[in-house]
Amino acid sequence: MKPVYLCGFMGCGKSTVGKILARKNGCGFIDMDDYIVEREGMTIPQIFAEKGEKYFRDTETAVIGELAEKGAVIACGGGAMLKKENAEIASENGIVVYIDIPFEVCYGRISGDTNRPLVMNNTKEQLEEIYNGRAPVYRENSTTAVDGNGTAEEVAERIAEAIKY
Repeated sequence: MKPVYLCGFMGCGKSTVGKILARKNGCGFIDMDDYIVEREGMTIPQIFAEKGEKYFRDTETAVIGELAEKGAVIACGGGAMLKKENAEIASENGIVVYIDIPFEVCYGRISGDTNRPLVMNNTKEQLEEIYNGRAPVYRENSTTAVDGNGTAEEVAERIAEAIKY
């Protein structure tokens, strides 16, 4: 099985939907941020603070390649598919699915999350600007996009149908 990389803004449901999709298809699930935390031995806020965002983004690129061999459903970090190189590695090795969901829904899920540096360092208005800048890039860098509205089960079903698993 080719890996399925789920992308989209923070709070769009990549991890929740990814677990359901993996179970549905009898394959593994990997949360890329959790994988990086384990690999690096520090939290994402610690990585940002001690090594910088560039280091974190370079680590994401390395990890996308590492995970290509896993044949799993992979929930990518919110910024992973913004880098063209990452999207190319992912699409050459698997399928990239953009979970498209309105900003207000995402914001309701991420507001106050202290494990997300972008959330902690930006206002709601700034996060919406980031969302608006990222959405077209997610769409451009994905193989397909699915409507992220509805239950996690419904979204997982839409993805399964879109990728024909």
